[in-house]
Amino acid sequence: MTIHYRTLLVMLIFLPWITACQKSEPPFHCTDTLGCVDIQPGKPIKIGVLQSLTGEVASLGTEQVRGIALAVDAHKGKILGRALVLQTEDDGCSEEGGANAALKIIADPQTIAILGTTCSASAKTAATAMSEAGLTMISGNNSAPFLTSIGGKTAPDFHPGYFRTAPNEEYSGKAAATFAYQKLAIRKAATINDGDIYTRGLTNGFTQRFKSLGGAIVLSAAINKGEAQMQPVLAAVESSGAQLLFFPLFQPEGNHLLLQARKNPGLEKTVLMSDGALIQNSFLAEVQDKGKGMYFVGPSFPKTAAVDDLTQKYVKKFAAPPGTSYFLSAYDSANLLFRAIEVTAVRAGDGTLHIGRQALRDALYSSTDFPGVTGKLTCDSFGDCAYPAFNILRLDDPKTGVQGLLANIVFFYSPDE
Repeated sequence: MTIHYRTLLVMLIFLPWITACQKSEPPFHCTDTLGCVDIQPGKPIKIGVLQSLTGEVASLGTEQVRGIALAVDAHKGKILGRALVLQTEDDGCSEEGGANAALKIIADPQTIAILGTTCSASAKTAATAMSEAGLTMISGNNSAPFLTSIGGKTAPDFHPGYFRTAPNEEYSGKAAATFAYQKLAIRKAATINDGDIYTRGLTNGFTQRFKSLGGAIVLSAAINKGEAQMQPVLAAVESSGAQLLFFPLFQPEGNHLLLQARKNPGLEKTVLMSDGALIQNSFLAEVQDKGKGMYFVGPSFPKTAAVDDLTQKYVKKFAAPPGTSYFLSAYDSANLLFRAIEVTAVRAGDGTLHIGRQALRDALYSSTDFPGVTGKLTCDSFGDCAYPAFNILRLDDPKTGVQGLLANIVFFYSPDE
């Protein structure tokens, strides 16, 4: 009896210790090549937002912020049970602004990723800083070919960890040129850009495609950002004999050029074409009937119940109709990122979330057929996630606003057509 009693006593003493050892988990050890973000229990998930919130392009940045806000609402403000905290910075739609704003985001080591930017010029520098810091950035508005790929090859400003749900506008310029040559029978064209990577990317794409079809670029000009006097460059367009002028400019430069072109008798028969940067209610409100007859090339978004539903939520939340359609791709960019965070995070026994920085990038690079409101998203090795489909639109009635313009499709283009 004594032996059994002692044995039982030993078991009672050591059983809790043995049980505790069996249940305990080994401490988490980060093996991610870029390191891990460790989010303690009860702490939020931090994401940076870089957008253009001041100046003439602020309306585009505002649409991006609103699209992101709708995505946060769809997740009830949380991911994996953690509150989402957004640090929003204004990048001013400039290279300098992009770099400075990105550094503010990166300064917090708990920041997991960045949603942005609005302008490709800002992305050029922001992506450099982001990539070097080991973060991930995804944009719903950038479209300059220089940021990802050109002709299926790595572009000059490509950086690992950069993604976008806006289509690569390498194909936008091609769409515009194809329509001009094949449908409008244009044989001589002029182009004007403002020197940044976005507008140059579009005019380069237009030029290459137009020439390959047999057309001639009789003038390739550039203006300065902030330029208001367009008479000199418009005089050059007139002298060149161009039948069409392609000017993928932002506001206010695009506004100035269009309004002053309409005052030039020598350009009365010249076809005017711009791009998505001017598919905004603010542009239509300023140019009004002076814009009648001009063409725009922009992304082709599907007409689905999901788009209609999100548009209704937009109106309900912001008490106004969307100023552009780009809030849709911003919504997709946020949701794509949120899903990548959900599949990447490792939850430790104490509730700590561990998110590998390279693992997060890998989750996005491997994204296939993600159900976005703009269509299925599949990210390639360059960070392009959207299928490059574009519409050519004609402005017939400025009073119908952006929605009327988007509905007036005269030509569709995709690489597979």
